[in-house]
Amino acid sequence: MENDALDVLVRVIRDERGALIRLARSEGVTAEDAIDCVHDAFCTFLRMILTDALPVPAPAPGAYLAGIVRNAARNRRRLHHVNKPHADVEELALVAPQESPVDDLERAERHIRLHACVDRLCDTQRAVVSLRLLEERRGEDVAEALGISRAYVDVLLHRAKRALTSCMTEP
Repeated sequence: MENDALDVLVRVIRDERGALIRLARSEGVTAEDAIDCVHDAFCTFLRMILTDALPVPAPAPGAYLAGIVRNAARNRRRLHHVNKPHADVEELALVAPQESPVDDLERAERHIRLHACVDRLCDTQRAVVSLRLLEERRGEDVAEALGISRAYVDVLLHRAKRALTSCMTEP
């Protein structure tokens, strides 16, 4: 049951996230708040799937999620005491252009997926990746810290990069 629910949610996220973010933005919330509204809606939807709380017959997932997102965006706007759903043109001119909310969401999803891929590495590879790439320590320092040879650090790093690339590109 859980795998079916996750498959449904993944398919809905892939198909509907951009439209749902645009919907939340049209309700007058910031890009960050729009992403939060959409994430909250997906969590609510998954919870409803897992607890069989969806109405029977179940509505189209996109339409159902749109209602959840719209209400969340309106509630969030009320909390921030914003009385108008759209920014003035003058305010928009003062704001520097940003990436779209969809780009932000995709970057966040890649970041989460990369962390999951790093977690799949063996302990030694994970340590090498952490020390060498994240902390930007020299290969000799990593070898000394882990008690292995410098050449083995290079081998582990090469294997870890290959495993991460494979993990990030799998469907």
